[in-house]
Amino acid sequence: MIRSSSATLDNGLRIVHHADSYTPMVAVDLLYGVGARDEDPGHTGIAHLLEHMMFGGSANVPDFDRHTERACGWNNAWTSNDFTSFYSVVPAENIETIFWLESDRMLQPSFTSETFDVQRQVVIEEFKQTCLNRPYATLGHSLRALLYQVHPYRWPTIGLTPDHIASLTLDRVRTFFHANYTPDRAVLSVAGNIAFERVVELADKWFGNIPRGNVPRRILPAEPLPDAPRRLTVKGANEPQTSITIAYPMMAHGCEGYEAADIITDILAAGRASRFHQNLIAQGNVFTEADASILGSDQPGYIMVNGLIAPGIDNPEEQAEQTLLQQLSRLTDDGITPHELQRAVNRFESRFRYSKAGILAKAQALAKAAMQGYDINSVTARYRALNVDHVNATARALLRPDRSATLLYRPTH
Repeated sequence: MIRSSSATLDNGLRIVHHADSYTPMVAVDLLYGVGARDEDPGHTGIAHLLEHMMFGGSANVPDFDRHTERACGWNNAWTSNDFTSFYSVVPAENIETIFWLESDRMLQPSFTSETFDVQRQVVIEEFKQTCLNRPYATLGHSLRALLYQVHPYRWPTIGLTPDHIASLTLDRVRTFFHANYTPDRAVLSVAGNIAFERVVELADKWFGNIPRGNVPRRILPAEPLPDAPRRLTVKGANEPQTSITIAYPMMAHGCEGYEAADIITDILAAGRASRFHQNLIAQGNVFTEADASILGSDQPGYIMVNGLIAPGIDNPEEQAEQTLLQQLSRLTDDGITPHELQRAVNRFESRFRYSKAGILAKAQALAKAAMQGYDINSVTARYRALNVDHVNATARALLRPDRSATLLYRPTH
């Protein structure tokens, strides 16, 4: 169990805290409820660019990293379609430095032309390296475009194209920041060797005078469910072998059936005892790799299966697709066994508890739970409450042929 306390400042900043007196350190995670989904379709990549720019200094902090390092700590950040996180770990006696740094860049980041030009070029180069020059790197782009027609999940966090990033202006970046990076859209999570009262005191001292944004939360368009199967074939430049992905729309995090969908992918592909490893890898010759996963998003996402097709087989793409579909049909027609469910739930609980062992992991988990409105200590109980009938019904509801999206990614050679 992760014991926690919480409070909310007058400006809407939510605070969550976990005390751990067995460590000399403190972890801080400032999680904003903004990500790539909040962008305009013609200006994608701005949230990720802002993540980079917010390390470029603020009104009273010319060098964010230098002050963190002088406090004997370290920091980093990430951006997703749903959220943006800035996190740090420092010795407990230096914790106030992090409150000062984070509050200063929430209130008044510098956003100079020099920082903008440098970081924009950095992000463009990152796009080229991660999306244009690596095998299967744009697979996510293609799959999102196949699955989503109106929802902003149709573009990835890094953006649709480097041209969108290149065309951004500093004024547009500033406008996006002031509309979204406000205390009432953030959670401040602190875990480690510090008392809750001290956390609230420091939060009020450093964040309390930052005005709330009062910006209406954006109402995102609901993605219509497909009424027929969708298919797309893409030829890539760097792919060593053909890959196939079959995806289906699924519910958002926190909705009925979410845990069952997650467990379905574990039964299919998690570990050497999984169906895919036993049937497709250990005893098959069609795939060299096979996997299953869910997007795990704040709004309706997708569940998918995918594999790398082995060379030297007859009709490789047709064989691969039929093999994957046979595995899914076996799941929906015959269902799972109690043993499979118990093994998958045990594996999930072990992985979940182990992943929350450190103070940074606890801070980040508590921040996400506060942002999405659930009790972190109820997660494993919800998975343990699953039964075979529920999981089987969820599989039949999700893995429908008429809602499938099939993506083939072929090498050019």
